[in-house]
Amino acid sequence: MAAVTDIREHVRERYAQAALDVEEAASCACGCGDGSESAPLFGDGLYEPDERAFLPEKAARASLGCGNPVAVAELREGETVLDLGSGGGVDVLLSARRVGPTGFAYGLDMTDEMLALAEESAGKAGVTNVRFLKGLIEAIPLPEASVDVVISNCVVNLSPEKEKVLAEIARVLRPGGRVGLSDIVAEDRLTPADRANRGSYVGCIAGALSVSEYRDGLAAAGLVDVEVELAHEVADGMHGAIVRARKPTR
Repeated sequence: MAAVTDIREHVRERYAQAALDVEEAASCACGCGDGSESAPLFGDGLYEPDERAFLPEKAARASLGCGNPVAVAELREGETVLDLGSGGGVDVLLSARRVGPTGFAYGLDMTDEMLALAEESAGKAGVTNVRFLKGLIEAIPLPEASVDVVISNCVVNLSPEKEKVLAEIARVLRPGGRVGLSDIVAEDRLTPADRANRGSYVGCIAGALSVSEYRDGLAAAGLVDVEVELAHEVADGMHGAIVRARKPTR
């Protein structure tokens, strides 16, 4: 349990500092990628120009993810969306735009500094169909079967208790609801030690699941139609990936 607490606090400190860097107009709000040569594979450059133009400047600079889960999830008007580890609010704001005034978008984050940045960004963007929640992705503060879609952008890999995260995703999804995640995923050939040698935990590398671990974990949580599609490589054998799944209708 001490190791879990230590990892979580290390992650919280790293992303609190990232939010402060944005507020102070620092050149890099470094999160995933460790600020290394792989950094261009992370952040707001992974969004389409019209999406970036919609976002307030601070929100865009606070984007630390490895993909575009809003596009992955194929959001529809009127849906309720939950973004796990919502950070500066980029994917929540884009989700709210996609689901329209009859839909709603929640953002969940454990970092006060990121939540404050997200609230500010929502106000500047004039987005009202959103709510930001403080809490852990391992214990989502929403009722069972309360959302249509769960998204996340390079955050599941940061959890020290991924089994709980996947179980919580299944719990809050309505029957027929779906998952659309962007995450860092390891090829099956890499051991946990191999992953640790390729980057840090807070840099979204050392804690990444393998393809098989992700598939098995989602299936164990009760989800079906699981897909793990590897995309751009961020380190040897480590990829930005698209992860999809669905909760059975009964």
